[in-house]
Amino acid sequence: MAKKKTKKKTSKDEETKVEETTEKATETEESNNAPKEKTKKELTKEEKEIIKLTKEKEKAINNKCPSCGAPISFNPLINKWKCEYCSSEFTLEEMQKYNNASSAEANDIAENANEEELDLLSYKCQNCGAEIVADENTAATFCVYCGSIAILKSKLSGKFAPNYIIPFKKTKEEAIEAFVNISKGRPLCPKDFNNKKNIEKIKGVYIPFWLHSTSITGDLNGKATRVKSWRTGDYQYTQTDYFKLYRSGTIKFVRIPTDGSKNFDDDIMNSIEPFDYNEMVKYNHAYLSGFFAEKYDVPSDDTIKIADERALNSTRSLMYKDSSYTTKTITEDTLSATESKVEYALLPVWMVNVKYGDKTYIFAMNGESGKFIGDIPLDKKKKFLYSVLIFAISFVILFLIFIWLVG
Repeated sequence: MAKKKTKKKTSKDEETKVEETTEKATETEESNNAPKEKTKKELTKEEKEIIKLTKEKEKAINNKCPSCGAPISFNPLINKWKCEYCSSEFTLEEMQKYNNASSAEANDIAENANEEELDLLSYKCQNCGAEIVADENTAATFCVYCGSIAILKSKLSGKFAPNYIIPFKKTKEEAIEAFVNISKGRPLCPKDFNNKKNIEKIKGVYIPFWLHSTSITGDLNGKATRVKSWRTGDYQYTQTDYFKLYRSGTIKFVRIPTDGSKNFDDDIMNSIEPFDYNEMVKYNHAYLSGFFAEKYDVPSDDTIKIADERALNSTRSLMYKDSSYTTKTITEDTLSATESKVEYALLPVWMVNVKYGDKTYIFAMNGESGKFIGDIPLDKKKKFLYSVLIFAISFVILFLIFIWLVG
């Protein structure tokens, strides 16, 4: 019997298949009703997603103590990895000898990493096998079941792979102390502000930063005055001298930091600068052990203007830093920026968010220098009582003064 071939259309995500309409084909179709393992070509879109998810789960890696196998974290105090179970300590070189997150294989940058896989939100804990659910920008977290560190390597691979990292220098104990001290001497601070619940929320996070190196070149023209006054006899004299100002030159800026995450307030990140780049080392997954980490979600191109503006303002300030003039006005500005290099780095920050009333207060500490910032909320009840107390004391004092005057 002659065989006739027809094309059968399927869904958009499936390939068009050719089926043979013969008696033999009918038998094949009947046999297909029986349980049968599908080939890769016949996988549906949902099944393909499950396979991709399974592959992604395999990419959650963690550091384990080479001595006892327990989870091991980076200790900022000794600049080594220390096991909390057997007290063993290891340098980066010693850790790299073992098959963990710091090994050359685990730390290898996947130049052609599949970006679709980077957005998957589920991972498999290698310690207990539990599923770890993470934000699409989270690069390092913890397993909620066994507490193991989960480094989501694919989130920091390919174009998301950092060039450098500044390891934490300040410990959590130092961050807690700074957080507790910020409320000292502030009587209107809420009573439960420093409670255990808030203190336990303090966490170390590696924030993605773009480091821009740029050159500023051009001229500044302006006008300035110098005013001098003196008195002779009954006369007051004022002398005003006028000057034309001209400045020209080139200034190079190296590694101007710009926040690469939408999750963190730029003003807060700017306030805890500077970071000491002498402490910066080549990126290695192992430094994430014991901390949270984010991958960038703000492209470097979107931060160039911010870095250039900071460099331009610094150049203008430096060029006109002559304090001998009374007034200074820029009349012509031809300064321009030339981007020469951009690097991607993870910088350490201790953070805690405290919700009070309908507002969230953010506290942050530079994990390298210890510089701490944050706004203290005011207890409305304390504020009212404090105002009443001040009024009462003032009233009593005024009343006593009045009695003394009339008496």
